[in-house]
Amino acid sequence: MARPPVDPDVDLHVPRQRAELRQAPWETLGAIAAGGALGALARYAVSGAFPYRPGEFPWAVFWINVSGCLLIGVLMVLITEVGGAHRLVRPFLGTGVLGGFTTFSAYSVDIQRAAAHGAPRVGLAYLVLTPAAALAAVLAGVRLTRSLVRPRTVEDGE
Repeated sequence: MARPPVDPDVDLHVPRQRAELRQAPWETLGAIAAGGALGALARYAVSGAFPYRPGEFPWAVFWINVSGCLLIGVLMVLITEVGGAHRLVRPFLGTGVLGGFTTFSAYSVDIQRAAAHGAPRVGLAYLVLTPAAALAAVLAGVRLTRSLVRPRTVEDGE
């Protein structure tokens, strides 16, 4: 028996999330699509503002991915630890806007282009630096947000 496709942004073991998908999958998909379009347009604008030639380090895409990962860290703390967000905020901003803004497919193409244009060191540096900087940015976003915004607790009386 074939399994239905699973959205990696939704944990089907959580009853509330499973119920959300049954109740309004088109709202969720619409939020993702609208956010993705905005994120992709923003990426296109940034890439166009800072062009680079094959063989050069693709700083624009590097900083797009790093800043997007930083914002993903911020967003996840705000949504999961602070709470109070509308149910479509995560699909719209996380999967949609930030998923459309970051571009790890361009990352792999840029590595290949660097090697093909006689700049294997640039490609190798980009290969290593991007995931390291992206992971560090997520961690920085999480830690910075946690230090600035304390989740509400029972002890706070809220």
